[in-house]
Amino acid sequence: MRRPLLAALTAALGVLPPAFAQGSAPPTGPGPQQTTVPTPRPLPAPEPPVSATVTRNEPAALEFTPDKLARLRVPAGFEIKVMASGLGNARMMHVMPDGGIYLTRRGQNDIYYLKDVNKDGLFDAGERRMVAQNLKLVHGLDVRGGKLYAVGEKTIWVMDMARDGTLSVPRVFADGFPDAGQHPARGLKWGPDGYLYASFGSTNNDTPTQNPEEATILRVRPDGQWREVYARGLRHTIGFGWHPVTGTFYGMDMSMDWHGDDLPPEELNVIERGRNYGWPFCYADRRPDPYTNSSQIPGRITKAEFCDLTQGSVLTYTAHASPIALNFYTGAQFPAEYRGDAFVAFRGSWNRSAPSGYEIARVNFDAQNRPTAIQPFVTGFVYQENGQWKQFGRVAGVATYTDGSLLFTDDQSGVLYRVRYTGGQ
Repeated sequence: MRRPLLAALTAALGVLPPAFAQGSAPPTGPGPQQTTVPTPRPLPAPEPPVSATVTRNEPAALEFTPDKLARLRVPAGFEIKVMASGLGNARMMHVMPDGGIYLTRRGQNDIYYLKDVNKDGLFDAGERRMVAQNLKLVHGLDVRGGKLYAVGEKTIWVMDMARDGTLSVPRVFADGFPDAGQHPARGLKWGPDGYLYASFGSTNNDTPTQNPEEATILRVRPDGQWREVYARGLRHTIGFGWHPVTGTFYGMDMSMDWHGDDLPPEELNVIERGRNYGWPFCYADRRPDPYTNSSQIPGRITKAEFCDLTQGSVLTYTAHASPIALNFYTGAQFPAEYRGDAFVAFRGSWNRSAPSGYEIARVNFDAQNRPTAIQPFVTGFVYQENGQWKQFGRVAGVATYTDGSLLFTDDQSGVLYRVRYTGGQ
């Protein structure tokens, strides 16, 4: 009677036995004959109906103007400036050793190259140019071996890089990934093991789907010819990376909407191979979400039983803040206590009574390189005026610049900001 339950739990977690792993053929020929009829496990008792109080509250979007810079707040000893504006739907960045920056513009389906040639601290009009185009929903990007890799809706492209930042015509590196649905932003980074990692969000809010590559992080072989589901149950982990000291793999997951002001919180997870992180039935430290439909759990197990088999988060943050980028700080321009911490871009909520996000936050790591807290770092983009919520920035990409300052983008007004430490100078 235990074998059907084991099979059910295995299916529920999306884990195949070794004989059915990708690239293996199913067993053939006669197998052992079953001599007893298994006793069906009864269906779990139905859960009582629950309802959430949900407020759609999308702050009025304002364009950036220079006077609004004074609204932004950074910790004592830091200053914030604008390096460029008018960049369109500026999303993810990759900083080259010589100071050149590749920038994806998902709304324009292209990639820009920026470089401060005259060293005036700005990316002037003549210091920015399009270097790739017609890349549908291009978003995450990374560099390896003189080539730029970028991911869009269903495709990863590769381009040769010239010394002046020019890119070759994009070639398909890997293809056939899941449809975008509600979550078209994809993350992409080369891992320390030499494999390429890409995240693909769920096509919907809180319902399981048939495509096994949705709501996952995938691990792609360096030639692009093979891939596996590295971790699943991740609704939308766009921002991820490896801690520079420990090598631990972290990802910031964007949790579900329409479950109330404070459920579920955004999550920082340690990403491990073969683990299920619970979406859409569990959140935080493996807590069952009362607003998801347990009848959709395969295997005739309860939501609590399913959650017990998943991986819990290590830290949480305010619900609906919408994390879309994560960058570990490895520079030396900030005080020493910032080294090895992470910065996260929280793009901002649209269905919470009091807006959350619209900020850059810092993930603090202790002396043993363990994450201990998530704290606001750059704030002020969202505010209340005459009883109305307003915002003038949807933060997106985060990167460490060559001098150790922090760069981040606003994809609403196309602004690239720079944060420098001045307190010790």
